[in-house]
Amino acid sequence: MKRTFAFVAVLGLAACAEPATEEPVAEEEVAVEEPAMEVQLAADGQPAPGTYEVVLENGDIVTETVNEDGTYSWTSSNGETGSGTWRTDGPNVWCTTGEGEEESCNDEVVGDDGVWTSTDRETGETATVTRVQA
Repeated sequence: MKRTFAFVAVLGLAACAEPATEEPVAEEEVAVEEPAMEVQLAADGQPAPGTYEVVLENGDIVTETVNEDGTYSWTSSNGETGSGTWRTDGPNVWCTTGEGEEESCNDEVVGDDGVWTSTDRETGETATVTRVQA
């Protein structure tokens, strides 16, 4: 009985001892993909950033440069310049906000020749738009 008690006591002490240390587990690095930035399209189905020639109803020609960061600038044939921000609401809706102005949106339809007609929703004025370079 003494031997059994001593054996049980040794087992009890062993059970109370600190557990053996384990090798640290290496943490696995997980690559997280950044969501792709949504590409806004122009009426011709290509990405909107680029340079365009816009012919207004009165015959004035405006060269418009549309940047990837949502800004644009323009120069008219009479020397006027301007800038602002742009966005699309699908490929057939073009919206701009000139400096100090409220947002204005145009509905756009592309012809078979790649030239499109842009109609101002508020005034009904139309312009023809041609992509000069992407």
